[in-house]
Amino acid sequence: MECIFCKMVKGEKPYLRVYEDEYTIVFMDRMKDVDGHMVAMTKKHVENILDCDEETLNHLMHTVKKVSNHCVDDCGYEGINLISTNGRSADQCVPHFHIHIIPRRTNDNIEAWPEFGGAKCETEEIFEKVRFK
Repeated sequence: MECIFCKMVKGEKPYLRVYEDEYTIVFMDRMKDVDGHMVAMTKKHVENILDCDEETLNHLMHTVKKVSNHCVDDCGYEGINLISTNGRSADQCVPHFHIHIIPRRTNDNIEAWPEFGGAKCETEEIFEKVRFK
């Protein structure tokens, strides 16, 4: 089955285009969960940040910054949440690298930070596992 985001790149699936350049597309998310919810994606098919080459990642981050600045500088928003899930264990539902852009205003009553169940290990223990040596 072909990727839904790749179908958008090929013009086979309609979307509300906020921004597009040679490497990326930003479109309105149709989930209707939050006003202004957008998705920035690579035109090149890469599954997630873990298999994304540096050049493609740089193009996507440039686009995310450009659209985020536009939202704050030109559209009356005050901040931005960026959300990206990478891999099935992280609840990535579309296997095509993308970043959600959520424009924010003070007191907009959006709870964008997930509630975690609490750490099971000591911070120092995890630090020893993840730090670069």
